Amino acid sequence: MSLDSHIEKVLWTQDQILDRVAQIASQITHDFQAAPDPPLIVGVATGAFLFLADLVRGIQLPISVDLVRAQSYGSGTLSNGAPTISFDLKFDVKGKHVILVEDIVDTGCTLSSLIAHLESKGASAVSVCAFLDKPARRKVHIKLVGDGKFYKGFECPDYFVVGYGMDFAELYRNLPYVGVLKPEHYK
Repeated sequence: MSLDSHIEKVLWTQDQILDRVAQIASQITHDFQAAPDPPLIVGVATGAFLFLADLVRGIQLPISVDLVRAQSYGSGTLSNGAPTISFDLKFDVKGKHVILVEDIVDTGCTLSSLIAHLESKGASAVSVCAFLDKPARRKVHIKLVGDGKFYKGFECPDYFVVGYGMDFAELYRNLPYVGVLKPEHYK
């Protein structure tokens, strides 16, 4: 059985995704080309790995890249609202502008927790680069640090989506598009 048969509908195709990611990378390059120091790009593992890879290849600056792991979904379809950081950064962020790269901002709990974590480590500014923003599910206000900016790929309707790094129970990350998973595959 094909993975495609598990998808109810495709929201964004591979071409639409790559076009939008290139636009975001260009915007980040523009925003930081006059900065005294390039930003540190921090991907949130595991969901953001494809977005992170495509994004950093398009940024035309001498950047450093790191990963952090924060989890709030487990194997369900809803955030548990209590994210934990299970793998921290190797770089010192003190005095740096960090761009946190997320696959999806849903409730905002994980993202807010990560921003607070980076601020506590001394980041001078924290920007967010979210592939998908799902404001319909937001439970907390996202407060950026310093002169941080919010970059987003697409605004996501209130569906459970998979693909382009996003999963259900660690499956479907390898789909080259973003689609709505048929309910029979997660109930």
